[in-house]
Amino acid sequence: MADGARSLRGGGSGSGSGSGGGSPASSPVLGGRGRAAAGGGSPPGHAFRRVTLTKPTFCHYCTDFIWGLAGYQCEVCNFMSHEKCLKNVKIPCSCIAPSLVRFVSYMCTQTVSCLLAVTAGSVTRMGTWTMILTTTTGGRETFLQVLVANSAKKTCGSSEVLSGMRCEWCGILAHAACYVIVTPECTFGRLRNMILPPNCVQLFSRNFSKLHCFRISENMQTESDEDDDVDGSTQGSTKDIQISTDSSKQTLKIFDGNDAVKRNQFRLISVPRIAKNEEVVEAALRAYYINDDQQEYELQTFTQQVLLSDDVINRNDAAEDSNLGSVFRESVPEAWIIRAKPKDEEVIRIYPAWLKVGMAYVSLRVNKDSTVQTVIKEVLPLLGRQTECLQNFKLVEVLMGSKQVQRMVLDNQELILNRLKDIRKTSIRQMNQTRFYIVENSKSIVQVDLFVGGLPPQLSPEEYTNILKEELAIKTNVVSVSHVYQAQGAVVLQISCFSEAERIYMLVKDTVVNDKPLNAVVIPAVMASKIPRNCCPLLVFVNPKSGGLKGRDLLYSFRKLLNPHQVFELTNGGPLPGFHTFSKVPSFRVLVCGGDGTVGWVLGALEEIRHKLVCSEPSVAILPLGTGNDLGRVLRWGAGYSGEDPYSILVSVDEADDVLMDRWTILLDAEEPAEGAENGIAEPEPPKIVQMNNYCGLGIDAELSLDFHHAREEEPGKFNSRFHNKGVYVKVGLQKISHTRNLHKDIKLQVDQHEVELPSIEGLIFINIPSWGSGADLWGSESDNRFEKPRIDDGLLEVVGVTGVVHMGQVQGGFRSGIRIAQGSYFRVTLLKPIPVQVDGEPWIQAPGQIIISAAGPKVHMLKKSKQKQKKTGSLKEMKVDGVSVSEGGR
Repeated sequence: MADGARSLRGGGSGSGSGSGGGSPASSPVLGGRGRAAAGGGSPPGHAFRRVTLTKPTFCHYCTDFIWGLAGYQCEVCNFMSHEKCLKNVKIPCSCIAPSLVRFVSYMCTQTVSCLLAVTAGSVTRMGTWTMILTTTTGGRETFLQVLVANSAKKTCGSSEVLSGMRCEWCGILAHAACYVIVTPECTFGRLRNMILPPNCVQLFSRNFSKLHCFRISENMQTESDEDDDVDGSTQGSTKDIQISTDSSKQTLKIFDGNDAVKRNQFRLISVPRIAKNEEVVEAALRAYYINDDQQEYELQTFTQQVLLSDDVINRNDAAEDSNLGSVFRESVPEAWIIRAKPKDEEVIRIYPAWLKVGMAYVSLRVNKDSTVQTVIKEVLPLLGRQTECLQNFKLVEVLMGSKQVQRMVLDNQELILNRLKDIRKTSIRQMNQTRFYIVENSKSIVQVDLFVGGLPPQLSPEEYTNILKEELAIKTNVVSVSHVYQAQGAVVLQISCFSEAERIYMLVKDTVVNDKPLNAVVIPAVMASKIPRNCCPLLVFVNPKSGGLKGRDLLYSFRKLLNPHQVFELTNGGPLPGFHTFSKVPSFRVLVCGGDGTVGWVLGALEEIRHKLVCSEPSVAILPLGTGNDLGRVLRWGAGYSGEDPYSILVSVDEADDVLMDRWTILLDAEEPAEGAENGIAEPEPPKIVQMNNYCGLGIDAELSLDFHHAREEEPGKFNSRFHNKGVYVKVGLQKISHTRNLHKDIKLQVDQHEVELPSIEGLIFINIPSWGSGADLWGSESDNRFEKPRIDDGLLEVVGVTGVVHMGQVQGGFRSGIRIAQGSYFRVTLLKPIPVQVDGEPWIQAPGQIIISAAGPKVHMLKKSKQKQKKTGSLKEMKVDGVSVSEGGR
């Protein structure tokens, strides 16, 4: 199951059976992963059968080996058990896990077959555990479980464990047999102060999938979606069809309803050739993780011609006695479809759409005359609402798939049995994922926040509204502009209609304004008043294009470790959607995963929007993914990410020290047209302003960066490793050795209003941090009475010259330093001819004119990695988590 939708697993996976899961989509969705309620005293729902063992295996309940020749295995989720342990198994089978979801104060409306409970401001762990397995006897520290029972206060303490359960939020480990005694309240473990609490996030998402809600780019997705049809073979594909090599067995295609037939989405089962009908039905139900009685279902045969036809309803071969004899008579059909046998009466579950402690649902028997209205009339007294008017309530059908939730209000006169029959005809698995909620007719307030970027900058709210009317045909009665970011050309739309929000979102992707494509991001609302005082959530920005594929892997990891709503992908709207989401958060930190250019991008966006943030000066940490990573080196985050444990990285961010850093504004005012202007008659370039964090180079340094930039643009696929990138730099540098530039003759320099005479150099570099060109110390460590000792927060820049490529190579090798020229806080450079310029690794050719460098507003708060040794995430140190003494296993 995709990230953000993890449910309770006990040795296997699959979607649920029973009554499914879900909730009315008009309710706000929780941020982050859901929880499945285990339900006290509920039957586990396993379909155990005795199996012959070919080698010793272990019991998932007691974690001891099954040394005999036989054990018991669940045919649905593969849970293994001793015979003696069967009566004690409490971990529910994956086939019924969704039916154990309980409605609480908030209802999830998008991705999951599980739910998180929020009661009285606390977050309850409703059984969201993942089974973990290991086949080694070593590394016991990682899998040591120490639990204390609430009643007896007795420590389990066994380290002889080959399997266990791990909470997806706080990471604590427990034996499969011990996890049921863990108290339900979850404190989020070691990362509690960094996680955005899920009960603080509200998102109306009825018409949006999990990809939209968690801002997951489809082309960047690294995990497979466990949708209803993913594990079946797709039309036109035979690579997943496994034909049985056993001559005594037959492989069959199984469809679970009309919808699967039309899409040719089937599953395969292998059964003996002499199998009876009921045996095939049982195997077919098991393939779809349905644990119902096989006597309630039957099989119908289909040929290839019927598969291509839309009329699949009347193809019923049930005239023959389906309970006797083999299903294989004269010929083997190409495919089978499971059908539910018609019923004259049935027991259904009705869930109250309000918090009712101690009651998840009520069961009601309905017959062929039962309508929605009669169901409401009979249910209300069972829920203690018998004195209220029937017209104040409605019955809502909710289908919760793995991608999104579908919600439909049923007509009062509709026959319930007919509705159930229609659902089962479409898909019997869908029936097991459908619930019925009784909902009050209170007027629901729908508010979908949609960030729209790519608009022309510096326009008024009225002008943006007119553009959106013209390009997107927005309906102003349900759409309003709630926030305007003029400098960035972006707005936030507040939409009070689900269908209108979906229409605008889909249309934006195909809309271009002034030759610039628009982009849209679904934004969650953070309820800042509910954030605990000691909580400082971490806002994470990841550039998936940095560091090869490592950025994509980090996106996946951070979405698992934190609330997915606090992790933003920079290729999807840039930093602004993240800062807007956190604009009301009173205290937060930022983690930027990318190169120095990415860090500059985020810091620039922060500078532009800080006046709209409640926390105007958040501290920024760096996970270096680029080539040079000079700022990351200075702040002790390393030369580059090389696969460190993401959990340990987050712990390091939490323990990092807050430091200040200068930022600089560079004004580029060209007096002549840039090189390449047509016929030389173009107007001079308008002045532009860029921000600098690390360094600014003129001459040979920028020339090498520019050549590297051009090489990367020509073949971007090859530039996916730091080793290759540095190799290209070396190659480009060798080609420039014989060139002579005399930069000192082509520029003039003023430092703090004083003219400075330049020595014979080919490159001039302004440095703000003591790292340049992938870690070189350009200024040098020698003491100098003329200048102060450089610091990143002293309000001064150091000016250094290099004599050429050879000198630069010597500096990179640590054999020499640059030529110290000046130190100051205000600089004016006059260019007498076009010269290559680069700022923080971004190069271009600058036309003749003036360059002014000055301090840029307030200093920024950066996070510097602490020198103290980090604790091992898998240590044996016990912590009090959730009121239970446990060994905290880092995730």
